[in-house]
Amino acid sequence: MVLKEANVDGVFDDDPRLNPDARLQETLTYHDVTFKELFVMVMTTITLCQENNIPVVVFNLNKPGNITKAIKGEGVSALIGNHGTSETARV
Repeated sequence: MVLKEANVDGVFDDDPRLNPDARLQETLTYHDVTFKELFVMVMTTITLCQENNIPVVVFNLNKPGNITKAIKGEGVSALIGNHGTSETARV
């Protein structure tokens, strides 16, 4: 898996710093990220992960213990992979 740190709690349907009603998206497909041009990470990285079926875990780096949780798969903020659904989202 690839761990992607964020300054917010993960991937949202709007910018949570500007919109307090923004909703966290827990699962996304690679297609969601590329088709909707979400700025989760560099598109080349998303494409490489998709081609090699490597899941991407997005988590808030600013919360103590989140790196360990992400590695263990506990309480991750968002999972990007081959399966999942979402609405338009942005980090």
